[in-house]
Amino acid sequence: MVDPPGERALSEQSERVASIPDGLDGALVLVRHGQSRLIEEGRFQGQLDSPLTPIGFAQAEAVGRRLAGRRIPPVLPVPAATPVEIVHSPLSRTTSTAVEIARAMATAGPAAPTVTLRAEAGFMEIAQGEWEGLYSTEIAARYADTLAAWRRRPWETVAPGGETLQAVAARVGPALATTLATLAHGQAAGTLDRSHVAGYDDAAPAHPWSVLVGHDGVFKIALLTLFDLPLERFWMWSMDLCGLTVVEFRAGRPVLRAHNLTDHLAAVGITGPSDAAAPVTRLDGAL
Repeated sequence: MVDPPGERALSEQSERVASIPDGLDGALVLVRHGQSRLIEEGRFQGQLDSPLTPIGFAQAEAVGRRLAGRRIPPVLPVPAATPVEIVHSPLSRTTSTAVEIARAMATAGPAAPTVTLRAEAGFMEIAQGEWEGLYSTEIAARYADTLAAWRRRPWETVAPGGETLQAVAARVGPALATTLATLAHGQAAGTLDRSHVAGYDDAAPAHPWSVLVGHDGVFKIALLTLFDLPLERFWMWSMDLCGLTVVEFRAGRPVLRAHNLTDHLAAVGITGPSDAAAPVTRLDGAL
């Protein structure tokens, strides 16, 4: 059996599927980092390090408060239990976002717990070689053909000196497997013999969950990996700064419960592509 013409066979596709533990009941909350200095300047980042701006810190704090108040309507589809850990890319913009989320959650109330933070290099942003640090206009002027190919066929295009999507997928898979294995540790296997239709029994289960703080490009790969989709679907996901995405696991089956929620950022001033700063909010790992 083959996927649509010109794409990889499904058997090849399965080679990079994340190792989801059998019977895993749990949830993974993906949070893109807050606004960084290079994003504010309109420069392409990739793996180039860049600190958060004041807006970025405010966005991260808002995410932490929203996660701490996840049972306050509108309720997030996230378990009520304390998160197992906050896993983050080791770059400074993701590390600072993770630290701010943990701080905001820890100060949400007198009994608020302290959450463990863990850096994971497998979740670093896609390396974009010579494009890193350049303004988007510079990339468009100097690398017009490569940029056009990247926008159309990213699975077979790479920035000069950059990283292929296949290489990114090869490191994201093991990083996801480690994160999910930590979620499953000590937990009894769940069952698929339960309702899977919303509206019948929507109470948040007492399952483990973790937060993953990362980047736009690497999250695209992570979601494709979790849902066993080909790299040709790279552009199907949109990840705003400090947006929330929730993937639930039901007896090992991944379910997308929420994607790119940004309502919690309204008071911060930059919530998504409709804002004035939108032209530079997408320069993390993709143009």
